[in-house]
Amino acid sequence: MPPRTRGGYTSDAPRRRPTGSERRRRVHLREVDPVPDPDPVEHPQHDRDETEEVFEGAPGGPIDRSILRSFHKHVAAKIWLGEDRAPLKLVNHGAKLQLWELDMERSRIYETVQRSGLAPLTSCSHRVASRPMLSAFCERWQPETTTFHMPFGEMTITLDDVASILHIPVTGSMISFPQPLRVDDANALLVELLGTTDVEASRETEQCRSPSVRLLWLRDHFSTITDASSDDDIMFATRAFLLHLVGCTLFADKSATSVAVVYLELFRDLSMVGSYAWGAACLAYLYKQLTTATRFEVRQLGGYLTLLQAWIYEHFPEMFSSPDMSYTESRPRALRWRPHVIPDSLQSVRERLDRLQISEVCWEPYVDHRAEHPLPDIAWYSGCLKCGQVVEPYHPERVLRQFGYIQTIPPRPFTPPRPDRSILLEQYWERWTDHVLTDQSRGRRCHYSGSGESVPEYMAWYDRISHRIVQPPQLRSGFTTDARSSLPSHAASTSDTRAARALTLLRLVISGGREQSVDVFWGALNEAHGILAGSDETSASHSTPSPAPASHSTPSPATLPFFSPATFVYPPAASDDPPPLIVPPPPAPVAPPAASGPPPPLIVPPPPASVAPPAPTLDSTASTTVYVRAKRKKKT
Repeated sequence: MPPRTRGGYTSDAPRRRPTGSERRRRVHLREVDPVPDPDPVEHPQHDRDETEEVFEGAPGGPIDRSILRSFHKHVAAKIWLGEDRAPLKLVNHGAKLQLWELDMERSRIYETVQRSGLAPLTSCSHRVASRPMLSAFCERWQPETTTFHMPFGEMTITLDDVASILHIPVTGSMISFPQPLRVDDANALLVELLGTTDVEASRETEQCRSPSVRLLWLRDHFSTITDASSDDDIMFATRAFLLHLVGCTLFADKSATSVAVVYLELFRDLSMVGSYAWGAACLAYLYKQLTTATRFEVRQLGGYLTLLQAWIYEHFPEMFSSPDMSYTESRPRALRWRPHVIPDSLQSVRERLDRLQISEVCWEPYVDHRAEHPLPDIAWYSGCLKCGQVVEPYHPERVLRQFGYIQTIPPRPFTPPRPDRSILLEQYWERWTDHVLTDQSRGRRCHYSGSGESVPEYMAWYDRISHRIVQPPQLRSGFTTDARSSLPSHAASTSDTRAARALTLLRLVISGGREQSVDVFWGALNEAHGILAGSDETSASHSTPSPAPASHSTPSPATLPFFSPATFVYPPAASDDPPPLIVPPPPAPVAPPAASGPPPPLIVPPPPASVAPPAPTLDSTASTTVYVRAKRKKKT
């Protein structure tokens, strides 16, 4: 064999150019003087940080990006810059669960499902879900904190919410898989645990183009098995029913038609199904689906949407909910509500959430439910939740008000570890009692139940790190096209507060109906004009009201009160009858006193030429109330 040289070629072979890696190795072997580090300004890492600093100053974004580091990819950032996204397509299988019900002929399957702890899922799933409502809340989800960023602070779905809404176990073994399932392994699992043939399993996974099976396929092959079937068939049908159940509820993916075969491994031993923390896995999976849906290009939302929708009903009952009066506290709280699709648009829901006040939130909705289901201690656990390859952080210290405590400034959120470190995560979860918030971390309880209190410095901190308003003020429904074009370029950042005040003022006055006096309408318009013009006081040149009678004194803008939800008094509702027209009596003319005889008739001066025809003649009783009836136009 001919000898090899340093260049990697033999002496007899033709010479070739050395590769880049070979040239770099030669450079490292040379003895050269050490080169000083470049200036930090020229470092690529610094250039990336400098770009982020420029984005931090964008209107509507958080001032301090140390918490929401990926906000520039968030859908709320795109909405603030003028790009809108349609309501998300929702994956909801509430109606499919009724296609496979367990009756008296399948009592053996039903008993196993009851022992698994998943039986409440068969009855508490909502058949309908509101796209505008869920989409608007998804726009407020922040992946770094796994919380909804509301105008007044953070809120999230806790383990206490899962236990109360669904009545499924939140403690137990963590749902974990060693590695993602391949298609060949999925076929073998279907043959072993469901009793199908290799041909049937391969055909089904090929049709799904993934290690999954269709929900329809499960119903067609196993829904006809009854108690009269063999023990093996009943065992196969029980596993298929549980796989169908979690695929329609806890782990509903965006395929909208199939379920991953990997969950079938959890039903290998049917006696151990109840030992898993199904609620914690469901919450981790929903967190991941919400995080994915915060990207602007995503158009679909998966996960168990009944949990999300019921959580909204519980904490915002005055805005969205419709309660079921036949509900009893022994049942899951998801059954307390009548799910419905709200008629509002997505932009309308956004603006309602932007105006949401802290007093409109029900911070502790399960007070009456505690007798049946006390607050679980694991709800105070601070760590990671895991569901297969999904790992999401869980931060109860960021939502202390939902537990009845005064909210303080929370510590920085931690980054979850990689899913392949499942052993460490399982050990951490098994010792969850060592990782609950201490009494010192919880702080003090609120002075009043459900008051939603926070420390004085919390809102100032929250303003710096959060994105409180989603709908930009220049794109709200109260602005016309001409008004939008006339706004300056910095209107998004400088007139947000003034626009909100003006819209609130006009909205409250309009809602008062037509029975209000002209002074109220004129004063409200005058004040709103002044607010939008850049000052709270309106000069005389801003409005030119028509002359008013002497009996109608026009208040000055300085004396008009600001109409806020706390101070505005709504007038009584208008009746069905037409309102009477109040005509003031004409002033009596000054005449010389008569010695005797009847009094002279009253002389009514003619109206000015610019005024409409005179009012109808008053009767002898001098009544000042006259009903005006419009003449019908003749049909031509």
